[in-house]
Amino acid sequence: MIGRLFWLVLGAVLGVAGYRRLTAFARSVSPAGRARALGRFTADVREGMQLYMERQPGDRPSTLEGQQGRREFPGPATGRGPGG
Repeated sequence: MIGRLFWLVLGAVLGVAGYRRLTAFARSVSPAGRARALGRFTADVREGMQLYMERQPGDRPSTLEGQQGRREFPGPATGRGPGG
């Protein structure tokens, strides 16, 4: 009798767990689930960019803008050979 009760309870628990996983999977595959996930992802990206912009100093030019004014390249100076 106890063995049958054990298997009955185990089957009920596995059935409920399987049903929940299956419905979660169906929601993620459905177009509405994808749209919802895409919306959350977009909101996370916007929040991250907002945090990034708040931490950056606003008065400095970006790296590319700072390099455009001066035409310096790494390496030896023009007119000089290696070593001298």
